[in-house]
Amino acid sequence: TGTPLRDLGYGTGLYKTPPYFAVKVPVFSFQKLSDANAYLGPEMKSTGEVLGIGKTMREAVFKGFTAAGMNIRAHGEVGALISVDKHNMNEIISLAKKLQDLNHKIYAAPETAKTISSLGIDVITVPGIKEEDGIFDLLESGKINYVVYTGALMDEDIRDYIALQRKTIILGIPCLTSLDTANALVDTIVSRYTEDSTELVDINNLRTRREKLRFTKMQATGDDYIFIENYNGKVTCPESLCISLCDRHRGIGGYGIVLIESSEIADAKMRIFNRDGSEGHMGGNSLRSVAKYLYDNGIARKEEITVEAAGDVKSVMVHVSNGKVTSVDAGMGKAYFEPEKLPVKLEGDKIVNRPITVDGKVYNITCVGIGNPHCVTFVERVDTFDVKGIGPKFEKHEIFPERINTEFIRVVNANTIKMRVWERGNGETSACGTGACAAVIAACENGFCKKGEDITVKVRGGDLIVNYTDERVILSGNTRTVFSGEVEF
Repeated sequence: TGTPLRDLGYGTGLYKTPPYFAVKVPVFSFQKLSDANAYLGPEMKSTGEVLGIGKTMREAVFKGFTAAGMNIRAHGEVGALISVDKHNMNEIISLAKKLQDLNHKIYAAPETAKTISSLGIDVITVPGIKEEDGIFDLLESGKINYVVYTGALMDEDIRDYIALQRKTIILGIPCLTSLDTANALVDTIVSRYTEDSTELVDINNLRTRREKLRFTKMQATGDDYIFIENYNGKVTCPESLCISLCDRHRGIGGYGIVLIESSEIADAKMRIFNRDGSEGHMGGNSLRSVAKYLYDNGIARKEEITVEAAGDVKSVMVHVSNGKVTSVDAGMGKAYFEPEKLPVKLEGDKIVNRPITVDGKVYNITCVGIGNPHCVTFVERVDTFDVKGIGPKFEKHEIFPERINTEFIRVVNANTIKMRVWERGNGETSACGTGACAAVIAACENGFCKKGEDITVKVRGGDLIVNYTDERVILSGNTRTVFSGEVEF
């Protein structure tokens, strides 16, 4: 598969075959563990392995660990148990800092805990890793998701480690004996890869070099996406591409990727993917930016442009100045309210001003679909509302089986709404076109605004204008090209 670059330990080998990384991760059987020392030496590193291949090391590591049956968990209550030898104490601080940044809870043996706490990192001290120390009860409690253990050199230590290793395998908890491997695993968690956002690689037809990909970065009221022409189908796994390109510190940066493709029923087809790799189906601001892209690049040089999106054809009117589109009116179609179509697990024909409990507090919600599902709730003060804390609780609430976009709004007057939004797959964003539409629809359905009138929705990225009737929704606002460039993938 290539030339070995480094050994990650714990039987994990890293190879590089441009443009891919390949990572080997061992798989242990219970029969082996009953008779053998589970602490692998170099001579055992070709036994019982799986191979993870990806465009980046992090993607390859994620695939390797997942294929080896290890649960890579990044969200919710996550705990790591750490016990390292004296010569690893200086290195453990870096790993502990990464775990702290992820808000993971750290448990550690006494000496390790002392070193970690010296950096000002909260750590829970456990007596040791022996069964009589209660460590097995801690593992069975579900509080531990990763174990990092080094230094099994003495016979007694090895016996303790083998017992620990057996228990973690039974419970499906990754147990790592190398800090290099532990750091690689944590870096992979930070990268946000999931089974749905990794590329299925055909090892019989591997690319021999990286390819060039042209892109255009565009924003509409601060809602920035990476737009890519994909008429030739070169981008086969946008879910994986999102993870690397949308990183604002190590990539191009954006809330997601928009693919512009051929359509048999419209001027072009739009496919939108959130930065976590999930497909977004519809985006009002992205729809307006696609229309600008088609006009400015001579693909559809006309006042009314049609775009296929979310299984429907949207009609978009462009406004031009000096040969370039400056603002766009997008016909978003007809709003829908049926709970089973959204979907939302509540009874009734409509969910309007319906109370639900989120994180122990009652919120009145209105649910509406505008190509994707939205939940709108009215709050007293938008600016100080804890969107980052409450938004994820709405997104993953049990009544929303496919997650939900949530708008927290205040009606300023009959023609003005202030809004913040938490988007599924993206978190809080500067603006959301379909979210602005949902906010106006909810305000009208609750009697605060009138249908058929232009209503300004003030978001963090600027202003959007929405006009809602029972038959259609029109979203208006500006859109800008930020820059164009070329990236390798």
